[in-house]
Amino acid sequence: MPLVYYLLLSAILFGIGVAGVLLRRNAIVIFMSVELMLNAVNLTFVAFAAHLKNLEGQIFVFFVMVVAAAEVAVGLALIVAIFRVKATVFIDEINLMKW
Repeated sequence: MPLVYYLLLSAILFGIGVAGVLLRRNAIVIFMSVELMLNAVNLTFVAFAAHLKNLEGQIFVFFVMVVAAAEVAVGLALIVAIFRVKATVFIDEINLMKW
């Protein structure tokens, strides 16, 4: 398959992620949209690594996925902690300055 197909798919996934971050107000959906954008960039790295016959892009994707897994653990812990205090996950209803 040509490189353009992978890049087009990656751009579509990244666009969906950006739309999710900008349009949604649920913290969990925003979090999933950020992860979708990370995966779109990972797809681009893998596509270029395969196209250039270079392993460094795939190694970089591995490290990005490790950092993303740690981010998921910390991010979900923060969302759960905020939910316990505020009883909502909607960004508009959360004001962390007033407990």
